[in-house]
Amino acid sequence: MTIRILPAVGDIDVARSLTSLLGQLPEAEPALPVADATALLDTLARLAGESLDELPEVVLVHERVGPVPAFDLIRDVVRRFPAVGVVLITADTGTAVLTGAMDAGARGIIGLPLAYDALAERVQAAAAWSAGMRRHLGNSGDVLAGPGGRVVTVTGAKGGVGTTLAAVQLALAAQASGRAVALLDLDLQAGDVASYLDVQFRRSVVDLAGINDITPRVLQDAVFTHPTGVGLLLAPAEGERGEEVTDRVARQVVSALRTRYDTVVIDCGTQLTAAGAAAVETADVALLLVTPDVMAVRAAKRTVRLWERLQIRKAEETVTVLNRHTRATEIQPALVERITGTRTASTTVPAQYKELQAAVDAGRVQDLDDKGTVKQALWALAGELGLVKASERPEGRRRRLAGDRGPSGGGRRRRGDDRGAVTLEFAGMFPLLLVVMTILWQCALYGYTYSLVGNAADEGARAGTAAAASGAGGAAACEAAARKHLPGAWDASAVSCTDGEVVYKARVEAKVPLFFPGFDAGWHATGEAGAATEGDG
Repeated sequence: MTIRILPAVGDIDVARSLTSLLGQLPEAEPALPVADATALLDTLARLAGESLDELPEVVLVHERVGPVPAFDLIRDVVRRFPAVGVVLITADTGTAVLTGAMDAGARGIIGLPLAYDALAERVQAAAAWSAGMRRHLGNSGDVLAGPGGRVVTVTGAKGGVGTTLAAVQLALAAQASGRAVALLDLDLQAGDVASYLDVQFRRSVVDLAGINDITPRVLQDAVFTHPTGVGLLLAPAEGERGEEVTDRVARQVVSALRTRYDTVVIDCGTQLTAAGAAAVETADVALLLVTPDVMAVRAAKRTVRLWERLQIRKAEETVTVLNRHTRATEIQPALVERITGTRTASTTVPAQYKELQAAVDAGRVQDLDDKGTVKQALWALAGELGLVKASERPEGRRRRLAGDRGPSGGGRRRRGDDRGAVTLEFAGMFPLLLVVMTILWQCALYGYTYSLVGNAADEGARAGTAAAASGAGGAAACEAAARKHLPGAWDASAVSCTDGEVVYKARVEAKVPLFFPGFDAGWHATGEAGAATEGDG
């Protein structure tokens, strides 16, 4: 059996030695080493996205792979890809390290310096375990991929852009669709999730800082279940205690929430902390909120560049959301996307603070009007991100979102639903439009017929007076000229010419067509004209 091996090694000397030894293993198919935890997780996610069969049987994790502690990285790989055998490479093979590796989910450890026999033994054992696990799980894609719940972080480009409100409404939208949802407040110095939801709870995320193994029971004691059903893990009431939540703690907490909840929404605030950076790095979706003003857009660009420099997240993997948007402003989503290099959400949140004021002041944003444009837009965003089903709508729990892609009535709707609504409205208006257009067309035919008979009478009068002056038959010339200047479809029904002493008069009467020339409705239009008679002198 071919054993596919993916090494994650941060030390270049260890990587060179490991590559050499792996090349000697029989039936081994080693991939090029990846240099850090982010590259490892991205590679595994990409392979799983192509096909679960593309995942390697064995992953080798070096103890100094960074930036994530090795045990945390092993735990994350095992939780997300449970059919992959993970082996730790470490210089310390003592009991404490062995126990920690086993607790994290590793299938064994390999001591440094590397030895061929030990490497072959551990790799083959991990590969055999992986093969057995895959046979046991069969073709269950969900189990093999094992990513757990979906993690969405919400970060503000600067203060006051609506980060907390957006995070709360996204969590409420996901909860309303029937999913188990957790809302984590990682704005550790100034978190307002509790204030927005009228919550008083003595426990916070800090209570999990000193716990190495966050069990479901420990997590349950720290999470407050809101009456809406959303599980809340709040920021500490004492902002100075936020420093206790390190990146390691944040990773453990997010991993624990991911295993218990279908959706995890994280309010990261606007200040970059180690905990917030860890959350953004491990998130499935990272939102960056920005308002349509120059300062906010500049701040968003700085934040994105900072994330890239620190290798937290690439710009193209970040989703920018435009809040307080109006059509009149010069800053539109396309401009934000071009400046920041991010992908901009198609859903924008309108500037309607009056809809929010009462609920925000009362600390009950869960009571926002379902028909309000802001709530509609935020629930639309949740739908766009895949946090709710396409049929969900903010009119109460588990109700249809028909008429909203807002990920979506009254407020901002999804494009597909907009097209459907426009089609229905047009279908209802079409008979009325048809009647109006028919009346206008018939009026136009009336007017055109009057202009034709007027012109024919004028030409007939001129021809009649000219013929009378020359001694010829004026009446015959008048009638002939009048009929000549009427189109065939407007045949004159009556032409009369009168030779007066001063004015030669012509009167023409023609039929008005019904809708189209040639169709007679019995309507007539009459035109009269006169021309001065010509005398001898």
